[in-house]
Amino acid sequence: MNRRSLMTLAAAAVATTACGSMPREATDATAQTDRLRAAETAFAATMAARDLNAFASFLADDAVFINGGKPLRGKAAVVAHWQRFYAGPRAPFSWKPEIIELAESGRLGYSEGPVADPDGVVVARYASTWRLDAAGQWKIVFDNGTEVCRCAKAPS
Repeated sequence: MNRRSLMTLAAAAVATTACGSMPREATDATAQTDRLRAAETAFAATMAARDLNAFASFLADDAVFINGGKPLRGKAAVVAHWQRFYAGPRAPFSWKPEIIELAESGRLGYSEGPVADPDGVVVARYASTWRLDAAGQWKIVFDNGTEVCRCAKAPS
């Protein structure tokens, strides 16, 4: 094989390798985003299932729930406060992710979406920050919710 053919072959191999890795990276990011969406969806399902222990399993030990400007610091404080939402037979609210984003590192994630009352009326929006722990599990480190305005329409 002459030198020119060898150079062409080498260039083709590099280009093929580079192109081959691009979809894999995108696939890895998509898979990790899908894993976070699944974690948030499973976390929300704990409310419908009335399972406080499952709820607690999604919290990092150092989780902070903003709680209307009166932060709940640590998993134990969050669980103690949220216990009341799990006490009755009917879930007082539900939530679901609409937005899922990951930091470039793939170790921090963000989820956001609507919170609805038992009749399905959106009453708030939540935002959660997730961290991938050493065991590869997504855990919530920050959470906040804000009420949505039930305002009258603005005049035209």
